Amino acid sequence: MKCMYCGCEESKVLDSRSTDETNSIRRRRECLGCGKRFTTYETIEMTPILVVKNDGSRQAFDINKIKNGMIKACEKRPVTINQIEEVASNIEKNLQNNFSQEVASSKIGEMVMEELKNIDEVAYVRFASVYKQFKDIESFKKLLQEL
Repeated sequence: MKCMYCGCEESKVLDSRSTDETNSIRRRRECLGCGKRFTTYETIEMTPILVVKNDGSRQAFDINKIKNGMIKACEKRPVTINQIEEVASNIEKNLQNNFSQEVASSKIGEMVMEELKNIDEVAYVRFASVYKQFKDIESFKKLLQEL
């Protein structure tokens, strides 16, 4: 870490603490060149995830799209906003840990459906009916029989 006063690249860490969000660490340092103290912050650098849509276009991953879709599917159901937040967060972590920088939108949809199936079957059917774009009642019946 370069000293902001003298430019020396040697310093020692005097104190480290996590910040309120716990996504970064505050470090108090002392320059070995001039002896002055300064504070630095370390944060985790997240690699951006691009979602590949069905038409081949790409857009940045947006967790709010997952939340909004789930909220619509869970309307008037006994599913709390905390459950929705937790599922969306788990999906985002899974994407960060297990995929490259690009992921198909269909994979995200499948992940949401799998989570909804475990939380509320009615919400699952609602989400699946929009996600799979049912053309007729037979498609709907087939999904219900799978449950």
